[in-house]
Parts: sequence; C-alpha cells; structure tokens
Amino acid sequence: MRFSCIKPITGCMLKSSFGTGKIEAGCDEAGRGCLAGPVYAAAVILPEDYKNKLLNDSKKLSEKQRNQLRIEIEKEALDWAVSSVSAQEIDEINILNASILAMHRSLDKLRLRPQILLIDGNRFKQYRTLEHHCIVKGDGEFLSIAAASVLAKTHRDEWIYEQAPLYPQYHWQQNKSYATAVHRAAISQYGLCPLHRKTFHLKKQLSLNL
Repeated sequence: MRFSCIKPITGCMLKSSFGTGKIEAGCDEAGRGCLAGPVYAAAVILPEDYKNKLLNDSKKLSEKQRNQLRIEIEKEALDWAVSSVSAQEIDEINILNASILAMHRSLDKLRLRPQILLIDGNRFKQYRTLEHHCIVKGDGEFLSIAAASVLAKTHRDEWIYEQAPLYPQYHWQQNKSYATAVHRAAISQYGLCPLHRKTFHLKKQLSLNL
C-alpha cells in the first residue's frame, strides 16, 4: 500500500496518466465552498493514451465548455461515477470529510476496479487497500482528475439549476450557492432554507477525522 502527496508542476500540459501502466482513477469534488446543497465528487477512469487539448481544471473552463466536455468524458471514459453527500451529512461530519466520502461513494460505483487513485488536493482517507496519490492542483496536471472535476462540477450545477426556482430569493442560478455578497444578503434578509448547510463554519470544516 502506497500513498503520496505531490505538489503541482506549473507550465506543463496535462498528463494522460501517472505512468505506472496500472488502471488509474482520477477523483475530484465540486461545491466544497458552497453555503447550500450537497458536495459532489466524481471518479473517472480514462484510456491510458487519452488526449484532449481542451480538458482542464473545470474552474478554468466556461460553462459551455464544461457541458461539452461532460458529454465526451461520459462517452469516452472506460468508467465513471458521480456521487454526493448531503448538506445534513456535511453538518454532521464537516466538508472535508464529506468531500472524501463523496469520492469514496463514487469509487464504490465503478464497475472497472482501479489499481491507483489520483486525488486532487492534499488530504484523503485510505480507500480499501488501493495506492493513492494526493496531487495539489491535480485537476490542472492530470487529465483523469480534470475529467472528474468537470463531471463533479456539471452534475452539481445541474442539481443547483433544478433547485434554484424553488428558492429564487437566493439567486442560485447566478451564484451556484457560493458565498457571494448577494447570497449572504439574501440569507440575512430571508434566513436559511432547508437546503442550506446549518453549521458551515470554515475553521471547523477542515479537520480530518481519521
């Protein structure tokens, strides 16, 4: 069993694989910094020689580009899965643990079993007995993590767009439930809705329960 934490390499094209010849799954999350709704995570296994000049960290792409890439990734990936952890669960276990739990749930859904996990970020909980590598800003370095970033983001945005008309006062169509000035002002005026994270205090959200 092996694990590592790798710092980002700047100025490089996204890599197709970690270079081990084993089946790799890239994992990433979306919605970690939001004030409402679930956190989403995806696990993606791409062909070892997969190439895509557009695919990158989802935050660097337009919404149109992300939606186009989602179609291609879901078609071309050897396997993929997306899962979520609810706002209620986030309140119970904190956002860091919830993000990792969402990744584990996605890995559970994969039909093709990976041999190595590439994790965006610097912290992760061991998944079964699999070797894993935490890669800071990995969604801008490895295609599989970038693909997971795109799927997590687009699936979460889809959920937000479905929920936004039910709570129009928070303007989620524009802010995706992130802590914008408009969203915070709406909370001050109208209070929290059932989908808000009730105990979301950032300093308490980043401890890892091992």
